[in-house]
Amino acid sequence: MVLTVFALSTGAFAASKSAVLIDKNSGRVLFELNKDKTLPMASTTKIMTALITLEEEEIDEYFTVDEKAVMVEGSSMGLKKGDKATLRILAEGMLLSSGNDAANAAAVKISGSTKAFVKLMNERAKEMGLESTSFETPSGLDGEKHFSTAYDMAILAKNALENPDFAAICGEKSIFAEYGDPPYRRKLTNHNKLLGTFEGATGVKTGFTKKAGRCLVSSAERNSVSLICVTLGCSDDWNYHRSIYEEYFGKLKAKELSEKVPEVKISVCGGEESEVGAKPVSVNAAFFDGEEERIKTEISVFPFVFAPVEKGEVLGKAIFYLDGEKIAETPLAAEKSVYTPPEKDGFWNRIKEIF
Repeated sequence: MVLTVFALSTGAFAASKSAVLIDKNSGRVLFELNKDKTLPMASTTKIMTALITLEEEEIDEYFTVDEKAVMVEGSSMGLKKGDKATLRILAEGMLLSSGNDAANAAAVKISGSTKAFVKLMNERAKEMGLESTSFETPSGLDGEKHFSTAYDMAILAKNALENPDFAAICGEKSIFAEYGDPPYRRKLTNHNKLLGTFEGATGVKTGFTKKAGRCLVSSAERNSVSLICVTLGCSDDWNYHRSIYEEYFGKLKAKELSEKVPEVKISVCGGEESEVGAKPVSVNAAFFDGEEERIKTEISVFPFVFAPVEKGEVLGKAIFYLDGEKIAETPLAAEKSVYTPPEKDGFWNRIKEIF
């Protein structure tokens, strides 16, 4: 991908081994420093662990946590032998208190062991296209095969923030949760100092080990511009993130790309109407001054469709390019339903079987 990178004018920064800033909606890289350098990522690992946890069914059912899983070093949400919790509460403990006990307890509940869960984490990483990421622990404790890059962690955060439960939890400064033996109400406080102190901060996750140093994956939004920033091995990460956000929020404007899609009509075979409109799903992206005029749109749709067509049915996609590089895409969905006349229903069903 061709990068549009502007030098930061806010002065000197504390050293960071790696950094990246992306547009949350399109995934486009806006700023980078060694973005593809593989490094340990400490507890930012829990972004993946919490996401997988929240994707499970029945996340609000209580169960007794595995007593060995909660006996782990490092940060904790205070789980003990015999405690009862839910997967949602464990995700809250991961994202706010950075509980290593929560990460291990969720891993064992979901996969039967932390080893099996790590296999699941690596499978999900491949699905997301995280080519330079390897997980060895659910919690982020150091390991020889535990590493990622600033860019991969930004894409991971982008995927995680698309989950409503994840986005809601990681944006809370504190949460009251009931767990224990028997469960009782207690307060979990978020380690993310940007929340409540930086305008527009919305998440995501902190991390630290002696080997990794300070790691931070953050997200923020202003004036419909949504950004994700990642630093790995940065001694002054809070100020680093604040400075990058201030610089780039001042340079970027949000654009609704669906406005760039021309009218699309698709022929309908065997329908009460001969064609149906295909409308783009809303997609927002951030651009620097002057870039909007250089956006090109490519339309890809079915040459025709058979009735019935349901409203909202995906009939194709619109792909957006900036200077020849793909920056975003959005589905094209049927703007209304088109049904088959009753007298033609049997005939067109036989035709569809042929195709």
